Amino acid sequence: MGKAAERPARSSVWLAGRTRRGGRAGRQPSGLDRERITGATVRLLDAEGPAKFSMRRLAAELNVTAMSVYWYVDTKDDLLELALDAAFGELRTPAEGEGEEDWRDRLRALAGEYRQLLVRHPWLSPLTGRYLNIGPNALVFARAVQHTIRRTGLPAHRVTGAISAVFQFVYGYGTIQGHFLARAEDAGVSADDYFRQAMSAASESPEAAEIVEEARENMAARGGDTVAEMMDRDFAFALDLLVAGIEAMVTRG
Repeated sequence: MGKAAERPARSSVWLAGRTRRGGRAGRQPSGLDRERITGATVRLLDAEGPAKFSMRRLAAELNVTAMSVYWYVDTKDDLLELALDAAFGELRTPAEGEGEEDWRDRLRALAGEYRQLLVRHPWLSPLTGRYLNIGPNALVFARAVQHTIRRTGLPAHRVTGAISAVFQFVYGYGTIQGHFLARAEDAGVSADDYFRQAMSAASESPEAAEIVEEARENMAARGGDTVAEMMDRDFAFALDLLVAGIEAMVTRG
């Protein structure tokens, strides 16, 4: 085994002794706190993405020195992890005991919330999985998901597989949708115009023309006049398929 195999897993800003809400001991930069720094990080990631993000760029946004930021976080990774959990704080999760009458509606609501979060914050996708995601907001969401899947009637050893089926699908769908909308924005056109241009360009390729025409027929049969409507209908139906699959597995025992 080489040295790479001995490298420990990435630590977390949320582990005991690593959080510093009030900054280091001693004289602290005026007007700063961890919440303000995290909020500015989220705004910069939304505007410019993770590739352009740096502590120096953040400090300029806050009108402070880069060293001032380090009073509150040790590393850039710590800050990105804080931003990740701050974004998860936007998720609306049913309180314990709510929606007990139907796990299906609860699951659809949680899946829809997660999808929209990924679309609002395209930078979330590449950061998810890079960190442990054990911040308080992420844990609230994870607890709501686990509680909902447990109520389906699946045996305990199938719960994690069902969670993966639903929420890895949502992750992929929300990621692709977010990237598509970002490309349209970069091109300076609406999502609908970008879609029409892309379909028109693809149909000019002899290799792609046949599959594009089949796709047009499928989309016409499905319905939906706008990209948003098409995406919503496909997402809802795909989620229905997953719910039906869970129901079928419960029936099979």
